[in-house]
Amino acid sequence: MAGMLVTGGAGFIGANFVRYVLAQDPCDVVVLDKLTYAGNRESLADVADDKRLRFVEGDIADAELVGRLFAEHRFDAVVNFAAESHVDRSIDSPRPFVDTNIVGAFVLLDAARAHVAQAPATEAQGFRFLHVSTDEVYGSLGDDGLFTEETPYAPNSPYAASKASADHLVRAYHKTYGLPALITNCSNNYGPYQYPEKLIPLMILNTTEAKPLPIYGDGLNVRDWLYVEDHCGGILKVLRDGPAGRGFNIGGNAEKTNVEVVDAICDAVEQHLPAASNPAMQAASLTNYRELKTYVEDRKGHDRRYAIDARRIREELGWKPRHGFEVGLTTTVRWYLDNRDWCEAVQHSGAYRRERLGTKERPAQ
Repeated sequence: MAGMLVTGGAGFIGANFVRYVLAQDPCDVVVLDKLTYAGNRESLADVADDKRLRFVEGDIADAELVGRLFAEHRFDAVVNFAAESHVDRSIDSPRPFVDTNIVGAFVLLDAARAHVAQAPATEAQGFRFLHVSTDEVYGSLGDDGLFTEETPYAPNSPYAASKASADHLVRAYHKTYGLPALITNCSNNYGPYQYPEKLIPLMILNTTEAKPLPIYGDGLNVRDWLYVEDHCGGILKVLRDGPAGRGFNIGGNAEKTNVEVVDAICDAVEQHLPAASNPAMQAASLTNYRELKTYVEDRKGHDRRYAIDARRIREELGWKPRHGFEVGLTTTVRWYLDNRDWCEAVQHSGAYRRERLGTKERPAQ
């Protein structure tokens, strides 16, 4: 790759991908990020001095800005991570999810279409637009079965619906205009630099402060967990070797109930910060992090189970995850315990202090 545009590159998966690409590939990288609450320059601080990296603050829905970037750079790849991504926030306020996840994807696709149309034939053939999506577009599974690339879309949250809409636009631009596009649909990611509203970092940070660990419903909702570095490797593999027009599921083959995840976090934190030596736990007169578990009212429209069938990417491209859940979780817990300054920095505005989201009642339309 000669020049890559990475949108949402200051977010959780995007920042990890930028770091991964700079370590694996000699290409130049332009990061375009709006720097909303979940996008932070601090997440790229360790690579900020790399001469191959340029950061641009801006919105992917800004057609003038996106067009100017395409004009200034001979991009041969676009990787779109830019998205509002928290289901609970989409329940409280779906409009930003439509603006970024659908309208923003359209603006990027249209700019890429114009770019390819004007490029010499050899450049046009080598160009790739990779859209990073989610397994949530498929809806909910029962006790059995896996999501494949042929599973019909059945999104159940405003977030999932916005991502499904973007997926359909990407597919349509490939079919209608011949844009060399690819889609990846991933399972739940975890790892360093994830904003603390998501399950795993939220639980890690709450244990250190002896705060309640809120578990939705009965805690038996199942997710397939994927370590973020493995996901980044899968994305780069699809970008390099995936044929245009193809979709690939990327999963970690690590199904866990939510309560199993929380218990594993409690045990991993205990290894690095024993409850007996944690002043917050002592003040709360608690001796075991599992005592912090608190069952709360379930999320509206909470999908019961997600599970990815990743055979296509494994058999066609030779990718498989390198980190088992236990190893990945231990690494993640250690990172959050060692990087509390980052956690405080990304919550500096005080707009989110790890309270529950997704409970607002919206008036009937």
